Amino acid sequence: MAWRVPLADIDFGVEEEEAVLRVVRSRWLSMGEETQSFEKEFADFVGAKHAFAVTNATAALHLACMAVGIQPGDEVIVPSLTFVATANAVRYAGGVPVFADIESEEWLTISPASIEKCITKRTRAIMVMHYGGYPCDMPAILEIARKHGLAVIEDSAHTIGSELGGKKLGTWGQVGCFSFFSNKNMTTGEGGMAVTNDDELAAKLRVLRSHGMTSLSWDRHKGHAWTYDVVDLGYNYRIDEIRSALGRTQLKKVPDFNRRRESLTRLYREMLGELAPGVLVPFQAQRGISCHHIMPILLPEGVNRFDFMEGMKAGGIQTSIHYPPIHHFQNYAGRMDFLKTDLTVTESAGTREITLPLYPAMNDVDVEIVVTAIQNQLAGL
Repeated sequence: MAWRVPLADIDFGVEEEEAVLRVVRSRWLSMGEETQSFEKEFADFVGAKHAFAVTNATAALHLACMAVGIQPGDEVIVPSLTFVATANAVRYAGGVPVFADIESEEWLTISPASIEKCITKRTRAIMVMHYGGYPCDMPAILEIARKHGLAVIEDSAHTIGSELGGKKLGTWGQVGCFSFFSNKNMTTGEGGMAVTNDDELAAKLRVLRSHGMTSLSWDRHKGHAWTYDVVDLGYNYRIDEIRSALGRTQLKKVPDFNRRRESLTRLYREMLGELAPGVLVPFQAQRGISCHHIMPILLPEGVNRFDFMEGMKAGGIQTSIHYPPIHHFQNYAGRMDFLKTDLTVTESAGTREITLPLYPAMNDVDVEIVVTAIQNQLAGL
């Protein structure tokens, strides 16, 4: 349907068109010079030593699990209030995702106290997810990891441009994994990036990304290598030059995009406080700098979420849910090895969360339309 206010939208212009044409005219479409430039520029942007462009963030998460040495049966502590790829990636490596609770309904990120409760002799890593672009409590989580000798992987799919303590999210743990899906703060359609400051992990990521090969087609095309060896059981997680070119162009726009998202978020909070005070708006406390990837709210208890969303849809306003808790999905439900503590806060937030439209091309009137519709919906339910 034609939405009056869609949930998300992309911002492509002449620059993106020219970037694609540049690649097409170069006659080299697989991973090459554009990708190398994209990786360097992204590494500089987040302050990482190494960056590896991949086909999507799920691939980056899988590679991260393999690079830090997750073996069959190893436990990795993850949030349940996240996209399913966070936990799936652990299972791809043969690991066991163990679900920890979130901090509170005001801060929907994984709880350090809950992480502590989940640790067993089989725990090998913690995988955090910076929900909505808002930082997890990384100093506390890193201290837990240090104490127990655990790796830390950051699912940074929401965090392009977010930072904590002057350090970009995605560079706190051993590996950070970013997404360039079409609803993200910058997009290549599909695509992702794995970053690390660890030379040894970088070497593993580089080899695992492309079939375990010691050289790439681009190396051979440039005459830097004539053949290759296969030194590990790698994967075909390569990105292509068109998406890398789009990524380079979009990356330049991220600061302006994020400033606009911040302004819209601030307006949402002001208007919701005035017109819909029964709605809980998370992340109003101060912790780091967010890129404001999404605009989550929690409906008042007792409000039927389905009826609310249908009412918003009838008014032409698209909403979503971030996320149905993973442990409720058919493929995860009933697995007691995934549950070592209660998920009380996750359960509550997971039944009441609604995601409102947020994208840089929105204007202030769009926010007023959305919030007024919320006010009317709550009055009528």
